[in-house]
Amino acid sequence: GKGGNQRGTSKREDVLDTVINLKRPIDYEPSHGASFEIHFEKTRGFSGEDAEPLSCQLGHDQHGQAAWLYSRLEDSTFDKVVNLINEGLSQAEIASELDINKSNVSRHVKKARLQGLIKDDKKQAKPVNSANYSKVKDGE
Repeated sequence: GKGGNQRGTSKREDVLDTVINLKRPIDYEPSHGASFEIHFEKTRGFSGEDAEPLSCQLGHDQHGQAAWLYSRLEDSTFDKVVNLINEGLSQAEIASELDINKSNVSRHVKKARLQGLIKDDKKQAKPVNSANYSKVKDGE
């Protein structure tokens, strides 16, 4: 219903405390098994960091038992941006590949630069153009 959002009328959603939207990861392949993103569309009783999207995958714990592995989607996206920038993709290409805004890519790249996670970073200080400076004579 309604462009892929909640089913039924919005009146039905009014009585719900929490509404989630499960999405398939952009880089999903069937070999990944049960892997999805949880996006909270309505939260009543929790907010902020607790309501941030999650990346979830069914995997195994240290004892070999089935377990849900999850991380904040922001962290997962950050890792993907770092990997793609290190592969040489432009920020525009990364935004298109991950289906996120260019501003988000830029924010992740800035954070990665500060953490020293970008290999062979090509962003260096521009050379000083001496034509923009006037010469100072000795004694002035």
